[in-house]
Amino acid sequence: MAASAAVSVVVPAYDETPNIRPLTLRLFAATRAAGIDAELIIADDESAGSEATRCEVDALAAEGYCIRLNARKRSQGRGLSSAVMLGFQQATHPVLLCMDADLQHEPESVPALAAPVLSSDADFSVGSRNTGGGGLGFEWSLLRRIISGGATALAWPLSSSTDPMSGFFCLSKPTLARGASSGINATGFKIGLELMVRCRCTRVRDVPITFKERLAGESKLSMKQNVLYVRQLSRLYLFKFGVGIVALPLLAFALSLALLLRLLALVR
Repeated sequence: MAASAAVSVVVPAYDETPNIRPLTLRLFAATRAAGIDAELIIADDESAGSEATRCEVDALAAEGYCIRLNARKRSQGRGLSSAVMLGFQQATHPVLLCMDADLQHEPESVPALAAPVLSSDADFSVGSRNTGGGGLGFEWSLLRRIISGGATALAWPLSSSTDPMSGFFCLSKPTLARGASSGINATGFKIGLELMVRCRCTRVRDVPITFKERLAGESKLSMKQNVLYVRQLSRLYLFKFGVGIVALPLLAFALSLALLLRLLALVR
């Protein structure tokens, strides 16, 4: 890969301090080996651990890593998606990449994920568990598999990606700008799907990844996020297909599925 390749990596974080150093070391080892000029933006969401995260970021910057912290204030929004969008706005490089802070997205996969966008072979690339060579690096419970499979299936008509809910994705600033007039909705967890649809990405490339088990911290997924996801899907269906009759059955089905899964979780 050309040494002039440059990528801004935005990592939304909420109480993820223990993961910041290993993520940084592994990310820059991978990008330097691939000849990528990278910057890392930690988009902290005013968590209880914000000050500890700032200290870690400052220490890494003093060691020579191109890393900075965006400690977002409540007035600037709440939630993962708006943190990602704010990080994208502050990025200095022309190619933007989003990944999780919990190391379930392997930093070593960043060069491969960025490559289709850097080479202009794709508008949008997705780190996919569901394409050839991808998968899970741990055992999920049956309930988690049902939830993930059902939610993914609901999003398939909106995107050609095999893993449309992935939070590990890459796009360019010009592609992002295409969605500016479409009213990007920065709520919920699934900002990658939102951008694929709103930015009208037709050249989507799936890049196989192994989705790893979280090493530290806790998952932020909640029932509230499930409800936000259903609302997001209904808006995206309306945007893409332009008819309410498409979104209404989807909303009814998704709400029923969410309630069923919630009941199953309670009786486990």
